[in-house]
Amino acid sequence: MTAKIKKGLLYAILIFLAVLCLMPFLLMMVNATRTGSEIVKSFTLVPGHALSVNWAIVSSYFNLFKGMANSLLVALPATLFTSYFSAMAAYALVMYKFKGNKLLSGVIIIFMMIPGQLSLIGFYDLITGLRMIDTYWPLILPAIASPGTVFFLRQYCEGSLQPALIEAARIDGAKELHIFHKIILPLMSPGIATMAIGAFIGNWNSYLLPLILLNSPDKFTLPVMIASLNSSKDIASNQGAIYLAVAISVIPILIVFAFCSKYIIGSLSAGGVKE
Repeated sequence: MTAKIKKGLLYAILIFLAVLCLMPFLLMMVNATRTGSEIVKSFTLVPGHALSVNWAIVSSYFNLFKGMANSLLVALPATLFTSYFSAMAAYALVMYKFKGNKLLSGVIIIFMMIPGQLSLIGFYDLITGLRMIDTYWPLILPAIASPGTVFFLRQYCEGSLQPALIEAARIDGAKELHIFHKIILPLMSPGIATMAIGAFIGNWNSYLLPLILLNSPDKFTLPVMIASLNSSKDIASNQGAIYLAVAISVIPILIVFAFCSKYIIGSLSAGGVKE
């Protein structure tokens, strides 16, 4: 088998896998234009003519754009908090040698293993005591402490940051915060962007906490609003409307992923001093 045939076979496999991965997304877009009865009866990739009908059903249940705004109000600050404070914690764990460093790293790993649902009752009692029920604060502030993101960025710092960079900056008289913001953050940007994608998707798609903590319908995030279509009596006829709402809800995720993916690729060449 010649090199050209091998290369062509590889491209064919990659194209097939790409089409296979895009198929659920394409099916979602097509079903957003079909009625519930059409979706139940047959499978097809040909768009239907019920887009306006599905939009009318969605609009009759909730304000989709209000839900998107509410989700953005939660997801954006939470993502920024997760990215910034996790990067700062990871940098400190790698570059500063202090008593309890290994113990703290072990505690972070332990917290990664504990499912968040186990602490849900205690968290609800805490939020009730702080009078934060029906506000966005309990959905945003916990993002400051993200053990998984800290662990990932810690591993990234160990592999990409060189102590010589820090020492050179200190010799030049740079303060610690200046070093972190002007030198470390740009070098960590590929890792931060990678984790920011996951953090944004997780906060955007969060359903359980908003469902429990938010009581006012006008404050509901988009996943909670979409769930009202699933819990309706006409769930069979609302299938097309559900697909339409979900299809619109993934647009911000696609935008963030496209932006951050480009940012990651452009930042892979960011180098440092090798010892």
